[in-house]
Formats: sequence, C-alpha cells, structure tokens
Amino acid sequence: MAEQQLLERISIDPRVMAGSPVIAGTRLPVVTFLRLFAYGATAADILEEYQHLTPEDIQACFLFASKSLETVAFLPLVTEPA
Repeated sequence: MAEQQLLERISIDPRVMAGSPVIAGTRLPVVTFLRLFAYGATAADILEEYQHLTPEDIQACFLFASKSLETVAFLPLVTEPA
C-alpha cells in the first residue's frame, strides 16, 4: 500500500478525541497502539482485540508516528559538563 494511502487511514479532527490523531472512522488514538506495542503487545494481539481493524491500520499508526517525528528537534534533558 502506498504511503499516502496509509496516511489517509489516520484522521485529525478537533471534534474527535480533542483533535488527537485517530484511526479514521474510529475514536481509537494512534498513541494507544504505540503504547500497546511498547508494552509488548503484538499486531496479532491488537487485531484480535480490535477485530474491525486491519494490519494496514496498524502500519498507518507507525508511519504517522515516524512522519510526525521527522520535523521534531530533540534537545538533551541533562547537559554534561564540558
């Protein structure tokens, strides 16, 4: 599936979940799925729990997150003495 088609699976609407990015047509925030993976869930676990989702929906969450981070500048939280 093309990148643009995947990104179209993510929706941002101020009337839905206060504008948090969600899987289009749902109220399921992208961050929810990123956290599930961070805590050890697999794609199979997620697809079993959320049976109306597709593997492409999960792929879209990762693509959206990676695209979002491309333009973020990170600064160290702690500076080391010179």
